[in-house]
Amino acid sequence: MGAKSSESKAFTAAERAAMRDAAAERRSAAKGAAAEAAVLERIAQMRDQDRAIAEGLHTLVKQLDVGLTCKTWYGMPAYQRNEKTVFFFQDAGKFNTRYATLGFSDNARLDDGEMWPSAYAVTSWSPEVASRVRALIEKALA
Repeated sequence: MGAKSSESKAFTAAERAAMRDAAAERRSAAKGAAAEAAVLERIAQMRDQDRAIAEGLHTLVKQLDVGLTCKTWYGMPAYQRNEKTVFFFQDAGKFNTRYATLGFSDNARLDDGEMWPSAYAVTSWSPEVASRVRALIEKALA
């Protein structure tokens, strides 16, 4: 009993849901059109403001045509190269945070000296945000 009750207190309901999502993603191993359909379904479930950002990001990635594929990753839209996640979009509703986050994994080449940002708060999608995100993606893939 002790391990189970302390384990249930160790993670929030949202964190447990993300782990369930990850386990389901591993079991399904959706690729190609099925993976993109799962991403688009997840985006459709987001709150309006988050959905607008996620749709803008997804459209940008498709326009860039840099060999990225998409998938869900812990229930979040993620973009990968050679089956390694490069970046993901965490909507604010995922963990009830104040803003959405564009996060980069260690597969992204954003290195800049001894310290650099790997996650960015995003509150809306605009041409300026799209331009900044485009530059980050291009650097991450260099």
